[in-house]
Amino acid sequence: MKTYLNTINGKAVGSDKTFESINPATGEAIGRVPISTKEQVAEAVAAARAAQPAWAARPDAERKALMMKTAEIIKANSAYLAEWVTREQGKPLGGVGPDQVPGARFEVWGCEAWTQVPASLDLPVEVVFEDATRRDEVHRKPFGVIGAIAPWNWPLLIAIWQIIPSIRAGNTVVIKPSEYTSIGTLELVRLISAALPPGVVNTVSGAGEVGSWLVSDPRLDKIMFTGSARTGAKVAEAAAKNVIPVTLELGGNDAAIMLPDADPKAMAMGLFWGAFINMGQTCAAAKRLYVPENLYEPTVQALKEIAQAMPMGDGMKEGTVMGPIQNKMQYDKVVDLVESAKSEGGTIVCGGTAPGGPGYFYPLTLVTGLKDGNRLVDEEQFGPVLPIIKYRDVEEAIASANRLDAGLGASVWSADTAKAAEVAGRIHAGTVWINQHGMIHPMVPFGGAKGSGYGVEFGVEGLKAVTRPQVISIKK
Repeated sequence: MKTYLNTINGKAVGSDKTFESINPATGEAIGRVPISTKEQVAEAVAAARAAQPAWAARPDAERKALMMKTAEIIKANSAYLAEWVTREQGKPLGGVGPDQVPGARFEVWGCEAWTQVPASLDLPVEVVFEDATRRDEVHRKPFGVIGAIAPWNWPLLIAIWQIIPSIRAGNTVVIKPSEYTSIGTLELVRLISAALPPGVVNTVSGAGEVGSWLVSDPRLDKIMFTGSARTGAKVAEAAAKNVIPVTLELGGNDAAIMLPDADPKAMAMGLFWGAFINMGQTCAAAKRLYVPENLYEPTVQALKEIAQAMPMGDGMKEGTVMGPIQNKMQYDKVVDLVESAKSEGGTIVCGGTAPGGPGYFYPLTLVTGLKDGNRLVDEEQFGPVLPIIKYRDVEEAIASANRLDAGLGASVWSADTAKAAEVAGRIHAGTVWINQHGMIHPMVPFGGAKGSGYGVEFGVEGLKAVTRPQVISIKK
C-alpha cells in the first residue's frame, strides 16, 4: 500500500510512523499517511519562515501570475483530485459546476475558482486622511507565516480557502489536513508546489497532537482553523499564549425559517440541498427548519418525496447522489441524536434506521414532533438528519433561531423578499440567505458570529484578514 508524503520546503517527507486512510463507503484502507514528528512540524515552520521574506518581496503581478498557474494545475489534475475526494471523504463524484450535484468534481472546481478570484483582487494603498499639513496612508502587509488546520468535510476546498489568500498576500503556510482525509490534501499541495518556490506551502499530517504542536509554535504569525467549537477554543487558547491572531470558522446550527407566505413545493428543492448538501456535513448547512402551522404538512411531504428519491451509495459509482458519513465518530453521533429524538417524542418521517453492511451509510432522515430543547434541535448533527419544527408566529421563530450560541448562517424563505430581509436582519448569524441556504461565493465575505467563530474569509475582506494594516503618516 502506497504511503503519501508531506511537502516540506519543496521536498517529499515521510515518517517512521504512519496510519491508514479509510474509504468511508467500503471500510477499506486506501493509502498510508505519515505521522509527522514534533521535529518535522518545527522544520516545516522554519521552512515557511525562511521562504517568506523573498516571497513577500516578489512583485505583486508575479504572485498573481503564480496563483493563476496554480489554478491551471488544479484544473489539469481535477479528475485525479476529485477521485481522491470521493474515495477518502465519501461525497459522490457528482457534477462540475454550481448547477450540478455538489460532489467531488464540484469541490475541485471550487478549488480552481477560489484560486482565481484572490489572484484577481488588489489591496491598494488607502489614503485615510489628508490636509495641508499631513497625509496618512494604510498599507496592507503580510502577517508572515500562517498555520492552518483543515477539516474533513471539504478537505481540498477549505484547504484552498486557507492557503491561496494567504500566499496571494505574501504569507507562507504550514497546513495540517484532517487525519480523516489527509491524502487528497497532501496530493493537492504536492501538485501546486510545482508552481511555487520551496517553503511557500508546507504540510504536516497526523492527529490532534500534530495540530497542537503547530498552533503552539511561537514562530507563527497567524492561525486559521476550521472545525469544531471545542477544538477551536483550544486553538484560540494556544494562540493567545503567543499573542497570535486567529481566524476561526467553527460549527454552526443554522436555522432556516419559512414565512407563512412561502411556497413549499417551489422551495422544497432549495431547502433540501440547503440541509443535505454533502450529506449535511457542512458547517453552514441548514440544521433545523422552522415551518409555520399552515405550511407544515405540505413542507414535510415535499421534503420527504425528494429525500426518498435520492440514490445513496459508493460515490465512485455512476448515478450516486448521496454518499456515506465520513467517519465512525460522526456516524455514531448521528445515530445517537436520532435515537435521542425518538425517545424525546420525535416522529421519523423517513430514514431513521441504519442499514447495516459496509461503510458509514445512514439514510436521509426527516424528524417531526420535536421542539426547542430537544437534543437534535439544540446540538449540531452534522449529518443527513433534519428536524422540522412547527411554529405559530414569526416572532417565535426568530427567538428560536437566536436562542443558541451558534451563529454561522441562517436563511429566510418567503414570496416577499422585503419581508424576508426584515426578518433576516434580526437573526444573529454571520450570513443570512433569503430563499437559498449555504450559497457562498468567492467574492462575498463569510464568517461566523457568537460561538461559530470570528474573522472572515473570501473576497476583499478575506484578503485583508490575512494581512495587517501599516499606517504611514507623512508630514508635509
